[in-house]
Amino acid sequence: MRLSQMLFVTLREDPAEAEIPSHKLLLRAGYIRRIGSGIYAYLPLMWRVLQKVSQIVREEMNAAGAQECLLPQLQPSELWKESGRWETYTKAEGIMFSLVDRQQRELGLGPTHEEVITTVAKDMIRSYRQLPINLYQIQTKFRDEIRPRFGLMRGREFIMKDAYSFNEDEASLQKSYEAMDQAYRNIISRCGLAFRAVEADSGAIGGSASQEFMILAEAGEDEVLYTEDGKYAANVEKAISLPAEVETSPFVTYEKRETPECNTIEKLCKFLQCSPTNIVKNVLYEAVYDNGKTVLVLVSIRGDQDVNEVKLNNELVKLATQYQASTLLALTVPDENAQKKWTKKPLPMGYISPSLEDDYIASGEYIEGKFLRIVDKTAVDLKNFVTGADEIGYHLVGVNWGKEFKLQPLIFDIRKAMIGDRSVHDTTQILASARGIEVGHIFQLGTKYSQAMGATFTDENGEEKPIVMGCYGVGVSRLAQAAVEQSYDKDGMIWPTAIAPYHVIVIVPNINDKNQMEVAENIYHELNKMGVETLLDDRDERAGVKFKDADLIGIPYRVVTGRSLKSGKVEVVARKTKESQEVEVTEVVNTLHSWVVEN
Repeated sequence: MRLSQMLFVTLREDPAEAEIPSHKLLLRAGYIRRIGSGIYAYLPLMWRVLQKVSQIVREEMNAAGAQECLLPQLQPSELWKESGRWETYTKAEGIMFSLVDRQQRELGLGPTHEEVITTVAKDMIRSYRQLPINLYQIQTKFRDEIRPRFGLMRGREFIMKDAYSFNEDEASLQKSYEAMDQAYRNIISRCGLAFRAVEADSGAIGGSASQEFMILAEAGEDEVLYTEDGKYAANVEKAISLPAEVETSPFVTYEKRETPECNTIEKLCKFLQCSPTNIVKNVLYEAVYDNGKTVLVLVSIRGDQDVNEVKLNNELVKLATQYQASTLLALTVPDENAQKKWTKKPLPMGYISPSLEDDYIASGEYIEGKFLRIVDKTAVDLKNFVTGADEIGYHLVGVNWGKEFKLQPLIFDIRKAMIGDRSVHDTTQILASARGIEVGHIFQLGTKYSQAMGATFTDENGEEKPIVMGCYGVGVSRLAQAAVEQSYDKDGMIWPTAIAPYHVIVIVPNINDKNQMEVAENIYHELNKMGVETLLDDRDERAGVKFKDADLIGIPYRVVTGRSLKSGKVEVVARKTKESQEVEVTEVVNTLHSWVVEN
């Protein structure tokens, strides 16, 4: 392609709406253009990148035995109500675009396709002889993000590959899961990116196990905790660890003490001269279920720990039936205004005990009249600890479970693992942290959807059983931007050769110089003939502008037909290293071809 004929406009300044380097560079280099909030046009250079990523995905999925199909983006609400996720996706998480057609039928724009593919399986799979099978698609998805940002990282419309395996039992599912795990590792490696596979929370997708594939980058939204021995890595939402050892409590007798202006752990420790490991703090949450019921949750946790709200959310979803509900719509720490809606009297915030009286709650039809009390495992074995006295300005010291306070039966691991914690698999291994961009996620769904939607098969004994399922997603457009986030410099993007829009850009410093143009044209044509995708910058621009644009758009190799032509050579520059060398005109095509093939 000749740059003079391409829709190609670059910007010298960073666009105001762009927050992270990759977003800024994709806009500046003319790869994408913002059409609306979280909505982008993929321009010619970007579309070539996306096609290459898609092709790598397609090749690896096909090699793993998956079959490509295409599912409808418009999905009837009945399918989602059948699986029990309509309320979760339209209200709780609120990420589904929903609409009503002229026949007053509710529809959703697909954020994911578990319901649709399960319906297909229900209609078409009858016997164990048809299993296992894996179907995938590469398609645009829609999610109504609360705060679209970072360009293609968190947009409302994006390209995704999603695959679904159907198996007769857990052992067969495990094989499919492992095959997808390897396929994902192959995909990301072939794209030339550094990544880490980590344990992950399954979220609203559900299932017994899941794993994310993180592109390592400083701007990543996710925090990954891992050990240096390579035997453990998990998203912080899922991570487990051993907390710091508890220090011996300095309090040996139970008493109530005045603790003025000590409504934080830091102030309290300083005032009482104790360790935060000696404190049980009590954190209040407001949980709203899908039937409108509000439940006040009181979490008791060790003073040096924080609540992992994802883990807490998961436990509260499991308790939904206790409140005649099916899922959780919202989980928040209530501020003063929120508290006024359900309190009879002001709460002693900062001084709450594990046994805060239920009579603080003004119960009603939609307000549960009792606190749901949960204790984190870190607080269970504490002796002679400190906690609130339910009175502003006072704490209790020398407290013990079973004496001063009853230990609640709901005991969960809901603490947030932290940098510096000891690893569960080896206590000599300390958790370190890295930032990552999630580009892939694989799930073992089990029978979550097949049971809910009646997708069954007949086994070899003639018994009807629910199909065992797996789900596997790769964000194609997100992976493409993540590649930029992982590799760029002050001058622009540095694309891995495998997914670069073009392999080589040939620059003619002076298009009025016939020799420069003739040599450039020959190199351009010969490289393209050999399968080396090449751009020819034949624009009537200053050489400096062309060099800056070449660096900005990140093409792996640059050929310049400049002054070195006098000695029968051209300048070749590698974008990644910026190393420059002069190569004989007669050798440059073969040289570049070999470099591109090697990379």
